[in-house]
Formats: sequence, C-alpha cells, structure tokens
Amino acid sequence: MTAQHTRLGSSDLAVFPLSLGGNVFGWTADRDTSFDVLDAYVAGGGNFVDTADVYSQWIPGNSGGESERIIGEWMSARHAREDVVVATKVGSLAERKGLGGDNIRAAVDESLERLGTDYIDLYYAHIDDDETPIEERIEALSGLVDAGKIRYIGLSNYSAARIDEWFEVTEREGFHKAVALQPHYNLVERGFENETRQAAARAGLAVVPYFALASGFLTGKYRDGADVDSQRAQGASAYLDDRGRHVLEVLDQTAAAHDASVASVSLAWLRQQPTVVAPIASARTVEQLPDLLASAELTLTEAELAQLDKASAAS
Repeated sequence: MTAQHTRLGSSDLAVFPLSLGGNVFGWTADRDTSFDVLDAYVAGGGNFVDTADVYSQWIPGNSGGESERIIGEWMSARHAREDVVVATKVGSLAERKGLGGDNIRAAVDESLERLGTDYIDLYYAHIDDDETPIEERIEALSGLVDAGKIRYIGLSNYSAARIDEWFEVTEREGFHKAVALQPHYNLVERGFENETRQAAARAGLAVVPYFALASGFLTGKYRDGADVDSQRAQGASAYLDDRGRHVLEVLDQTAAAHDASVASVSLAWLRQQPTVVAPIASARTVEQLPDLLASAELTLTEAELAQLDKASAAS
C-alpha cells in the first residue's frame, strides 16, 4: 500500500507526505547515486522533490545549481517531468542574493535551464529580504505565475509578522497567493509551534518543514560513544544532551512498538503535527530511503504523540 497524496494548501498539487530533499545531490551524493535515490523514491510512491538554486554552493569547487542540474538530468533521462512536483528556491545563491524583482526574474530562468523544464511547480522565496520592499518581491513572483514559469509561490524562513504582511499585501493588490511555508521544525526544534504556526494556519499555508531529522540526530545514529562518519555529525551531536537522550529513549520505545525505525517515528510525529503536509528528508544512499518512505504510512497514537511531546519539551 502506498501512502495517499495530500493537497498542498490551496493549490491543486497533490504530494506524497514525505518530500525528498535534494540538498545532498551534488554534495554527499554524486550524480549516479542521486539518480538511484530518485528512482527508488518514485518507485516507492514519492513525487515531491525539494531543491534550491544555492545547493550546493558551499562545497569547494561548486558554484551552486548542482542539485537542480542533477534533478533536471534525471527527469530528462527518465521522462519523469509529469511524475514529480518540483520545488526550488530563490534568494540565497551568491550571484542571485536577495528578492529584488529583477533578480527573481533572472534567477527563475537560470533554475528553469538547470532543471531542463519550462515550469517550476513550487517556487520559494528562500530567505526574507529586509532590503527589498515586500510588494516588489510579491509582484515579481506573482508575475512568474502569470507568465507560466512557476505554478505556485512558497515562503521559506519567514516569521509570523512577515507572513501576515505578505498576505495583507497579496490581498490588497490582488496578487497570486503563496500556498506553502518551509520552516525549520522537528521534534527537537519546536520554535515554529507558536506564532509562526498560527500565522501559517491563518493564511492556509501547507507546512513543509526542513531539517526534519535534525541533521540526522533523529535517526538515532548519534548516541554516546557512537562514531558516525557524516558531514552533519557535528550538528547532530549538538542535540545529545539530557533532553536529547530522553527523546531518543522514547523514540526507541515507540519504534519498537511499531516494528519501525527511529527515523520513521520521528518523521511520522512531524507529519502528524497541525499544518504539516510533508516533512523534507534527504537520503545520500538508497539504503537510507526505506525508513523515510515508511514514515508516510506510519500513524502514531495520541498517547505516543503526547509522550514524544513531553520528552522533547523536557529541560
């Protein structure tokens, strides 16, 4: 049985309830491995692929756009463009910093070229830009919808106040509405749950959290005495305090009750939170993918959700 696809906010996009993160493509996963991961994700019922123009500019020798190009080559090789919902972002690439109107219009053409497509399903404003009037960026993105270059607009890393402002301007000027929000949110990073979640709910935004597995900590690999060979080891290990150990203990118990992995339980918890439609998780190998896919069909009980809430809230 394959998990049912879910409507993304007010859009007509129906997405698998686990989005495949493309940040590792061209970084810790080379082209061939990335193709294998994408093949396995789609074979498992997945259809929602997340990337950004800046992935992976932080690697020496990379210029950005590596992930988009790999995804584009894969879609072309597999004739898969109609089978996947592609999300990418603008505003963080060094040569395309910010959300000025001209910059957005130039950046989308570059992303379209790398992706080898004439439209992007979901185009996020990657990071808020205090230097550009909010009307300018909304007008530019709305214009891309009118031009057929993007289907829907998304917001990433926006505060509650800025979400409210975005929608006030959108309503006043009659622009196309944003349909999705991408915040930093997981079982050990829960700052989203207050004003920002309320703003997302008011606006009808579908929430698609990034770092859904807390840089790998919520896979259960990072424990006392464990030596994990990973680019993200330092970030994940930062969660290994008394609170983190307690979270892992409850995750272990819940995973055992469902004959599931810790990663599957962590993602299932996140997917079952209010406003969340599809957590984002990446796989640098095909072997990592089954636990991610399994999370989409795993439903935790109210008691299990409450136990995990309590563990992650403990000081």
